[in-house]
Amino acid sequence: FPDAVPVAADAAGHRADRAFRMTRLKICGITRVDDGLAAAQAGADAIGVIFWPGTPRRIDIPQARAIVAALPPMISVVGLFVDPQAEEVQAALAAVPLDLLQFHGDEDPAFCRAFGKRYLKAVAVGEGVDLIKYAKRYDDAAGWIFDAHVPGDLPGGTGRRFDWSRLPHSTARPLILSGGLDAANVAQAIAEVRPYAVDVSSGVEARDEAGKPRRGIKDAARIDAFTKAVCDADD
Repeated sequence: FPDAVPVAADAAGHRADRAFRMTRLKICGITRVDDGLAAAQAGADAIGVIFWPGTPRRIDIPQARAIVAALPPMISVVGLFVDPQAEEVQAALAAVPLDLLQFHGDEDPAFCRAFGKRYLKAVAVGEGVDLIKYAKRYDDAAGWIFDAHVPGDLPGGTGRRFDWSRLPHSTARPLILSGGLDAANVAQAIAEVRPYAVDVSSGVEARDEAGKPRRGIKDAARIDAFTKAVCDADD
Protein backbone atom coordinates (compact mmCIF):
# COMPACT_ATOMS: atom_id res chain seq x y z
CA PHE A 1 0.00 0.00 0.00
CA PRO A 2 1.41 3.43 -0.85
CA ASP A 3 1.53 6.39 1.50
CA ALA A 4 -1.47 8.70 1.74
CA VAL A 5 -2.26 9.93 -1.76
CA PRO A 6 -4.91 12.15 -3.36
CA VAL A 7 -8.13 10.29 -4.04
CA ALA A 8 -8.21 9.39 -7.72
CA ALA A 9 -10.52 11.21 -10.12
CA ASP A 10 -12.93 9.10 -12.12
CA ALA A 11 -13.35 9.13 -15.88
CA ALA A 12 -15.66 12.14 -15.67
CA GLY A 13 -13.22 14.08 -13.50
CA HIS A 14 -15.22 13.69 -10.28
CA ARG A 15 -13.45 13.29 -6.96
CA ALA A 16 -14.42 12.07 -3.53
CA ASP A 17 -15.40 14.72 -1.00
CA ARG A 18 -12.07 14.49 0.84
CA ALA A 19 -8.75 15.19 -0.87
CA PHE A 20 -6.74 12.77 1.26
CA ARG A 21 -7.21 9.54 3.17
CA MET A 22 -4.95 8.26 5.90
CA THR A 23 -6.59 4.83 6.17
CA ARG A 24 -5.56 2.79 3.16
CA LEU A 25 -8.17 0.85 1.23
CA LYS A 26 -8.00 -2.51 -0.53
CA ILE A 27 -10.88 -3.93 -2.52
CA CYS A 28 -10.50 -7.69 -2.83
CA GLY A 29 -12.06 -10.34 -5.04
CA ILE A 30 -11.92 -8.37 -8.29
CA THR A 31 -12.97 -10.62 -11.16
CA ARG A 32 -13.79 -8.14 -13.96
CA VAL A 33 -11.93 -5.32 -15.67
CA ASP A 34 -14.81 -2.90 -15.05
CA ASP A 35 -14.75 -3.65 -11.33
CA GLY A 36 -11.02 -3.05 -11.14
CA LEU A 37 -11.49 0.28 -12.87
CA ALA A 38 -14.36 1.19 -10.55
CA ALA A 39 -12.12 0.50 -7.55
CA ALA A 40 -9.33 2.62 -8.99
CA GLN A 41 -11.66 5.47 -9.93
CA ALA A 42 -13.17 5.51 -6.44
CA GLY A 43 -9.70 5.92 -4.93
CA ALA A 44 -8.70 2.43 -3.76
CA ASP A 45 -5.02 2.02 -2.96
CA ALA A 46 -5.01 -1.67 -3.87
CA ILE A 47 -7.09 -4.40 -5.41
CA GLY A 48 -6.97 -8.11 -4.69
CA VAL A 49 -7.18 -10.91 -7.26
CA ILE A 50 -7.80 -14.42 -5.99
CA PHE A 51 -6.12 -17.51 -7.40
CA TRP A 52 -7.59 -19.99 -4.91
CA PRO A 53 -9.99 -22.35 -6.74
CA GLY A 54 -12.30 -22.78 -3.75
CA THR A 55 -14.19 -19.50 -4.20
CA PRO A 56 -16.53 -18.01 -6.83
CA ARG A 57 -14.20 -14.99 -6.78
CA ARG A 58 -11.35 -17.01 -8.22
CA ILE A 59 -9.88 -15.88 -11.55
CA ASP A 60 -7.36 -17.46 -13.88
CA ILE A 61 -4.11 -15.95 -15.08
CA PRO A 62 -5.49 -14.49 -18.36
CA GLN A 63 -8.28 -12.74 -16.42
CA ALA A 64 -5.79 -11.37 -13.92
CA ARG A 65 -3.53 -10.09 -16.68
CA ALA A 66 -6.45 -8.30 -18.33
CA ILE A 67 -7.50 -6.64 -15.07
CA VAL A 68 -3.99 -5.49 -14.22
CA ALA A 69 -3.34 -4.21 -17.75
CA ALA A 70 -6.43 -1.99 -17.55
CA LEU A 71 -5.54 -0.35 -14.23
CA PRO A 72 -4.11 3.15 -14.04
CA PRO A 73 -0.68 3.53 -12.38
CA MET A 74 -0.18 3.73 -8.60
CA ILE A 75 -2.70 0.97 -7.80
CA SER A 76 -1.13 -1.97 -5.98
CA VAL A 77 -2.18 -5.46 -7.05
CA VAL A 78 -2.31 -8.20 -4.43
CA GLY A 79 -2.45 -11.87 -5.44
CA LEU A 80 -4.33 -14.00 -2.90
CA PHE A 81 -3.67 -17.70 -2.27
CA VAL A 82 -4.94 -20.28 0.22
CA ASP A 83 -2.51 -23.09 1.05
CA PRO A 84 -1.12 -23.19 -2.50
CA GLN A 85 1.61 -25.31 -4.00
CA ALA A 86 4.77 -23.34 -4.66
CA GLU A 87 4.32 -23.93 -8.38
CA GLU A 88 0.97 -22.13 -8.33
CA VAL A 89 2.47 -19.01 -6.79
CA GLN A 90 5.46 -19.08 -9.12
CA ALA A 91 3.21 -19.40 -12.17
CA ALA A 92 1.14 -16.40 -11.13
CA LEU A 93 4.23 -14.31 -10.41
CA ALA A 94 5.73 -15.21 -13.77
CA ALA A 95 2.62 -14.15 -15.67
CA VAL A 96 1.00 -11.33 -13.67
CA PRO A 97 2.75 -8.20 -12.32
CA LEU A 98 1.74 -8.65 -8.70
CA ASP A 99 2.96 -6.12 -6.14
CA LEU A 100 2.28 -8.26 -3.08
CA LEU A 101 1.24 -11.79 -2.21
CA GLN A 102 -1.48 -12.54 0.32
CA PHE A 103 -1.66 -15.86 2.11
CA HIS A 104 -5.01 -16.72 3.64
CA GLY A 105 -4.49 -20.27 4.84
CA ASP A 106 -2.18 -22.16 7.18
CA GLU A 107 0.96 -21.47 5.20
CA ASP A 108 4.26 -21.81 7.04
CA PRO A 109 6.21 -18.55 7.46
CA ALA A 110 9.13 -19.98 5.48
CA PHE A 111 6.76 -20.72 2.59
CA CYS A 112 5.36 -17.18 2.61
CA ARG A 113 8.80 -15.61 2.33
CA ALA A 114 10.14 -18.10 -0.22
CA PHE A 115 9.14 -16.12 -3.31
CA GLY A 116 11.21 -12.98 -2.85
CA LYS A 117 8.05 -10.87 -2.78
CA ARG A 118 6.50 -8.82 0.01
CA TYR A 119 3.49 -10.56 1.48
CA LEU A 120 0.43 -10.05 3.67
CA LYS A 121 -0.65 -12.75 6.11
CA ALA A 122 -4.25 -13.27 7.12
CA VAL A 123 -5.00 -14.02 10.76
CA ALA A 124 -8.32 -15.81 11.27
CA VAL A 125 -10.05 -14.35 14.33
CA GLY A 126 -11.61 -17.44 15.87
CA GLU A 127 -12.45 -18.60 19.35
CA GLY A 128 -9.45 -19.49 21.48
CA VAL A 129 -6.90 -18.08 19.03
CA ASP A 130 -4.01 -16.08 20.47
CA LEU A 131 -4.02 -13.52 17.68
CA ILE A 132 -0.70 -11.85 18.40
CA LYS A 133 1.14 -15.10 19.09
CA TYR A 134 -0.07 -16.42 15.75
CA ALA A 135 0.70 -13.21 13.86
CA LYS A 136 4.21 -12.90 15.28
CA ARG A 137 5.20 -16.07 13.49
CA TYR A 138 5.03 -13.93 10.34
CA ASP A 139 7.23 -11.17 11.66
CA ASP A 140 8.55 -10.23 8.22
CA ALA A 141 5.10 -9.82 6.64
CA ALA A 142 4.32 -6.43 5.11
CA GLY A 143 1.09 -6.44 7.11
CA TRP A 144 -1.29 -8.64 9.09
CA ILE A 145 -4.90 -8.96 7.92
CA PHE A 146 -7.32 -9.76 10.72
CA ASP A 147 -10.40 -11.41 9.26
CA ALA A 148 -13.47 -13.18 10.63
CA HIS A 149 -13.30 -16.95 10.93
CA VAL A 150 -16.54 -18.75 10.14
CA PRO A 151 -16.24 -22.56 10.39
CA GLY A 152 -17.43 -24.25 7.22
CA ASP A 153 -17.42 -21.04 5.17
CA LEU A 154 -14.78 -19.42 2.98
CA PRO A 155 -11.51 -18.45 4.69
CA GLY A 156 -12.29 -14.81 3.84
CA GLY A 157 -14.91 -12.66 2.17
CA THR A 158 -17.74 -14.16 4.19
CA GLY A 159 -19.44 -10.86 4.96
CA ARG A 160 -19.22 -11.64 8.69
CA ARG A 161 -17.59 -9.33 11.19
CA PHE A 162 -15.89 -10.20 14.45
CA ASP A 163 -15.53 -8.49 17.81
CA TRP A 164 -13.12 -5.65 17.05
CA SER A 165 -12.33 -5.25 20.74
CA ARG A 166 -10.28 -8.44 20.51
CA LEU A 167 -7.64 -6.62 18.49
CA PRO A 168 -4.65 -5.02 20.21
CA HIS A 169 -4.22 -1.25 20.24
CA SER A 170 -0.89 -1.58 18.43
CA THR A 171 0.87 -4.30 16.46
CA ALA A 172 4.41 -4.88 15.27
CA ARG A 173 3.25 -4.91 11.67
CA PRO A 174 0.61 -2.74 9.94
CA LEU A 175 -2.87 -3.91 10.96
CA ILE A 176 -5.32 -4.43 8.12
CA LEU A 177 -8.93 -4.89 9.17
CA SER A 178 -11.24 -7.16 7.21
CA GLY A 179 -14.44 -9.11 7.76
CA GLY A 180 -17.98 -7.85 7.34
CA LEU A 181 -17.08 -4.26 6.52
CA ASP A 182 -19.45 -2.10 4.51
CA ALA A 183 -20.30 1.56 4.04
CA ALA A 184 -22.56 1.51 7.10
CA ASN A 185 -19.99 0.26 9.63
CA VAL A 186 -16.51 1.06 8.30
CA ALA A 187 -16.36 4.48 9.98
CA GLN A 188 -17.09 2.88 13.35
CA ALA A 189 -14.47 0.23 12.62
CA ILE A 190 -11.84 2.85 11.84
CA ALA A 191 -12.72 4.83 14.96
CA GLU A 192 -12.44 1.76 17.21
CA VAL A 193 -9.49 -0.06 15.67
CA ARG A 194 -7.48 2.68 13.92
CA PRO A 195 -6.17 0.20 11.35
CA TYR A 196 -3.48 0.94 8.81
CA ALA A 197 -5.88 -0.23 6.12
CA VAL A 198 -9.33 -1.73 5.58
CA ASP A 199 -9.97 -4.63 3.22
CA VAL A 200 -13.44 -5.15 1.74
CA SER A 201 -14.97 -7.70 -0.62
CA SER A 202 -18.57 -8.76 -0.03
CA GLY A 203 -19.43 -5.32 1.38
CA VAL A 204 -19.08 -3.77 -2.08
CA GLU A 205 -20.63 -6.58 -4.11
CA ALA A 206 -23.88 -6.48 -6.05
CA ARG A 207 -26.89 -8.14 -4.41
CA ASP A 208 -29.17 -10.87 -5.71
CA GLU A 209 -32.97 -10.87 -5.39
CA ALA A 210 -32.66 -12.19 -1.83
CA GLY A 211 -30.28 -9.38 -0.89
CA LYS A 212 -27.25 -11.65 -0.66
CA PRO A 213 -23.87 -10.67 -2.15
CA ARG A 214 -23.16 -11.92 -5.65
CA ARG A 215 -19.70 -13.20 -4.89
CA GLY A 216 -17.23 -11.85 -7.43
CA ILE A 217 -19.51 -9.16 -8.92
CA LYS A 218 -18.80 -5.69 -7.57
CA ASP A 219 -21.21 -2.75 -7.47
CA ALA A 220 -19.66 0.60 -8.44
CA ALA A 221 -22.14 2.53 -6.29
CA ARG A 222 -21.29 0.43 -3.24
CA ILE A 223 -17.57 0.92 -3.92
CA ASP A 224 -18.11 4.68 -4.07
CA ALA A 225 -20.15 4.67 -0.87
CA PHE A 226 -17.55 2.61 0.96
CA THR A 227 -14.70 4.85 -0.15
CA LYS A 228 -16.60 7.97 0.89
CA ALA A 229 -17.28 6.45 4.30
CA VAL A 230 -13.55 5.77 4.76
CA CYS A 231 -12.76 9.34 3.72
CA ASP A 232 -15.33 10.75 6.13
CA ALA A 233 -13.95 8.62 8.97
CA ASP A 234 -10.49 10.07 8.38
CA ASP A 235 -11.74 13.66 8.29
